[in-house]
Amino acid sequence: MKKKLGFLSAGFLSLGLILGACGGGAEPEPEEPVGDETADTGEEQEPAGDYETDLQLGTGSTGGTYYPLGQEIANVLNANVDYDGFNVSAVASGASVDNLGQIFRGEMQLGMTVHIPAIEAMAGEGDFEGAVVDNFGFLGYIYPEVMQVVTTADSGITSIEDLRGKRVAIGPAGSGTQSAARLILEAYGIEDGDYEPFEEGFGDAAARIQDGQLDASFGLLGLPDSTTAELSLQREVVILPIEGEALAYVEENSDYGGYEIAADAYDFLDEPVSTVTAYAILVGSLDQVSEELGYEIVKGLYENTDSITHPQGEHMTMDNVLLGSESLPFHPGAEAYFQEQGLID
Repeated sequence: MKKKLGFLSAGFLSLGLILGACGGGAEPEPEEPVGDETADTGEEQEPAGDYETDLQLGTGSTGGTYYPLGQEIANVLNANVDYDGFNVSAVASGASVDNLGQIFRGEMQLGMTVHIPAIEAMAGEGDFEGAVVDNFGFLGYIYPEVMQVVTTADSGITSIEDLRGKRVAIGPAGSGTQSAARLILEAYGIEDGDYEPFEEGFGDAAARIQDGQLDASFGLLGLPDSTTAELSLQREVVILPIEGEALAYVEENSDYGGYEIAADAYDFLDEPVSTVTAYAILVGSLDQVSEELGYEIVKGLYENTDSITHPQGEHMTMDNVLLGSESLPFHPGAEAYFQEQGLID
């Protein structure tokens, strides 16, 4: 892992929030690996575990990309996973960090997340400082997350430096957006206390910008983002660039990579905009989703993504399915499926 910044250790998701429902911070009891031989019989068996078939899929706020796309993912799974008692419901949440925390506490079984918080969770870093969250495995890639820092022309804001002293939505508590927003602001020399932060969902933030109650909003979202496009019908929207030394700082101190928003991504853009990107991925609980069900989930989803109508569904192909998996463990069911397909050894 690359160097992590000090502000992250005091981030919005405290250790208490991660562990709060675990009875004083006790971690779930570890389970034996799938396929271990028993001492009595020498036969392979599934480990005893609290496996579930009625699953919760953590998405994000209702105005973001995760929530509507997560609804479609749940629909595809319910239509194509043939497993006794199986059902999955997509639920709104604080997104990446919140989903990982709820999987850790056994409150969710599946979750959408940016791959960077997932890596930090495994290492007990960033927003997970002091609490290693490692009871989840990679199930597959979803789409590229693109940071979009939105303001309006009449705000007078032309660069991220101008956000000092402004009212800024930094993303919902528990979201990858908020971690990334704080890092980007720090890259421009803007620290906590230098601006007025709002932990808004993306739809609410866009509405507040439209009403003049916010000056700018950070959103790690699919491209194009529907809330941004809708806002542009009411106000003259500007996307602020992340570039130069600040971009280099973000890349050096995180796993975010540089990205160029093409001029044709939105009707209101006249030229490309430099920003950063990461991978949105799907993860599953190792404690509550068995290897067999994990296999059926990956198979049922990635062999039927053509029925997803959300624009980001086009990225969910077998060619892309392993993106974001580097430095993360596979869920054993996903690993079995990827091996069967010849994607991994």
